Amino acid sequence: MTTQHNTPAYVWSAVQDAPVHELFPGIRARPLWNGDNGAKAYVLEMDANTCWQGVDVHEPGPEEVFVVSGIFNDGDRDYPAGSFIHAPAGSSHVPQTTTGCTLFLFYPEG
Repeated sequence: MTTQHNTPAYVWSAVQDAPVHELFPGIRARPLWNGDNGAKAYVLEMDANTCWQGVDVHEPGPEEVFVVSGIFNDGDRDYPAGSFIHAPAGSSHVPQTTTGCTLFLFYPEG
């Protein structure tokens, strides 16, 4: 007897195949997934000695950040590879790095 499950299908992507969107000089976003209610996932690549132009405000929802490699700085402190950051809705920072870094970004509410 075969049991059938009505579960959603997996969705996957490879970073190297994701389109590259240059947000600022030396800062590139690679979209990995878009879900319901505006949820999305990205890889953000920041070259050494780059800084976000202006303030990054988290609206309408929070931002979840995992530092994959390098050292990320939010304008206040350094976060080495392996760090996780939860930035609540309405919070802000100025992303930057002196070493270069790769981040996984998740926006559960867009």
